[in-house]
Amino acid sequence: MKRIRSASVYTGLAAIAIAAMSFVTQAAPAFAEATDYSAVKELREGDMRKLIFHAEPKEISEISFITGDEGNATLQDYDGKVVLLNFWATWCAPCRHEMPMLSELQEILGGEDFEVVTIATGRNMVPAMVKFFEEIEVTNLPLHRDPKGTLARDMRVLGLPATVLLDRNGKEIARLHGDADWSSENARAIVAEVINVTATQKD
Repeated sequence: MKRIRSASVYTGLAAIAIAAMSFVTQAAPAFAEATDYSAVKELREGDMRKLIFHAEPKEISEISFITGDEGNATLQDYDGKVVLLNFWATWCAPCRHEMPMLSELQEILGGEDFEVVTIATGRNMVPAMVKFFEEIEVTNLPLHRDPKGTLARDMRVLGLPATVLLDRNGKEIARLHGDADWSSENARAIVAEVINVTATQKD
C-alpha cells in the first residue's frame, strides 16, 4: 500500500512539474518581446549622453492637461506613436534656448509615428505663452499647459526643462534633465532608431 501511495504522490508531483514547465514555456515569448534599446543607447553623443534610458519602461501619469484649444487631454491619447514630451515654462531661459531645436526635430521627424509634445507647467498665462513662441518663431509645437503643475509633479519633474521619451505603448523609456540640442544629427538618429525599434508595438 505504501508503494502505491508513493507512486501516486510521485505521479502527482511529476504532473505538477510538467504543467509548470509548460506554463513557463508558454510565457517565455512574452518576455522575449521586450524592446531592446541597447543599440539606441550606443548612439548617444554630446548632449544626448544626458538622455538616460531606464532599465524597464515606466508607467506614466493619467492626469489631464489643458490643450491649446482649451480642451482636455491625457498622455494616453498619444498611444501608438513615439512621443518626446517636454515640460517648460515662459520664465525658463534654458527652455527658450531649447524650444527652437525641439521645433526643428518636429519639423523633420514629426508625423504618424512621432510627435514632440510641449506642456507649459505652473503659472504660465496664455498670452505670455503665445508671445514666447512668437519671439522664438516656433509655430509647429502645441501650447498645452499644466497650470497647477499636477501632471509635472505626478511625472516626478523636479526642474525645467525636462524631456521624457515615451514608447508607442505610452511607457516612459528615457528622460533628459536640462536643455539639449534636439536638432542635432545625433538626436535625430536616436529618435529615428527608437521609432524603428518600437515599430512592432504599433497596432
